[in-house]
Amino acid sequence: MAFNFGGASSNASAFGGFGSTSSAGAGTNFNFSTPSNTGASLFGNTQNKGFSFSSGLGSSAPAGMGFGGALGSTGLGFGGFGGIQPAQNQQGGMFNQQASQSSQLFNTASALSAPSVLNDERDSILARWNQLQAFWGVGKGYYSSSTPPVEFSQENPFCRFKAVGYSCVPDVKDEDGLVALALNKKEVEVRSQQQQLVESMHKVLGGNPTLSVNVEGVRALPDDQAEMIIYLVERSPNGTSKRVPASTLYSYMEQLNVKSALQQLGVIMAVSRTALTPAQLKQLLQNPPAGVDPIIWEQAKVDNPDPEKLIPVPMVGFKELLRRLKIQDQMTKQHQTRVDIISNDISELDEEHLRVQLETIQSDLNAPTQFKV
Repeated sequence: MAFNFGGASSNASAFGGFGSTSSAGAGTNFNFSTPSNTGASLFGNTQNKGFSFSSGLGSSAPAGMGFGGALGSTGLGFGGFGGIQPAQNQQGGMFNQQASQSSQLFNTASALSAPSVLNDERDSILARWNQLQAFWGVGKGYYSSSTPPVEFSQENPFCRFKAVGYSCVPDVKDEDGLVALALNKKEVEVRSQQQQLVESMHKVLGGNPTLSVNVEGVRALPDDQAEMIIYLVERSPNGTSKRVPASTLYSYMEQLNVKSALQQLGVIMAVSRTALTPAQLKQLLQNPPAGVDPIIWEQAKVDNPDPEKLIPVPMVGFKELLRRLKIQDQMTKQHQTRVDIISNDISELDEEHLRVQLETIQSDLNAPTQFKV
């Protein structure tokens, strides 16, 4: 029977933090087990929290904002304290959502420029304190004695600790069926326990004898974690086999009971390794991530060193910057390891070539001398 989770499912890509979704791949004839309720998406409302597989090195710093007086250019256009206009309209948004966003922006502007809590000169000090919190991306901005304060997060448009980097766009197809799992185990542990992990995952995925779990590769991640890329092969009674689409496998793994079982195996995150469709890519590039200045986002697209292979991604906060730094350090170590392996292979070839030459010379010396008549 056709594979079904009880409704349409969506494929969350590695860039799920931007809110782009795509329809799940075509259904297959296999069945994991009895379908159950599908849980909320692992990347539902997070931004740039998924672990990366390959990170670009480029980045551009956000434009500066004045600390005193005017708050500088943030893409939100301060046209006076009451004249805040969003930089762009939310496409397809409802009127009440736009009104809520406008109200939030107005409250934020009031907290940063003209709070009226004490109604004396101390309000100007409070305004500067609110500015400092907004720039830092943490804290609460009090602007009125009768209304709740504004919550400042790192996604607020005034946070200074932001930049835009680049990540590689996956080039694999949904039909390849690749799903990457981040494991809270070291690479050595994963490799030594690989067979047990495969058998346990097969049971978690229903234990169907016509399905087999295969490992595409294992590599180390920062913080003593590891990445294991798997795919599922379905074998039919007539002897043919095919891979289960990545979107289908990922959707099944996102069910609450399956996700809970995978977490017991040490899986902390799953990502479907599928290429973005042109429509997804266009939507992602047209809509700046939350809290990122549209001007900076446009400049990041212009500065993209390889638009065909790289895509701009936001780096918000020191934790994200540290994460990317660790990933780059990890990739550098892997590249150095590969260079060392190649160097050793070349040395062995040189030694073998020298040995053959010496044996040839020795053979010529030991052969009886022949004279031409």
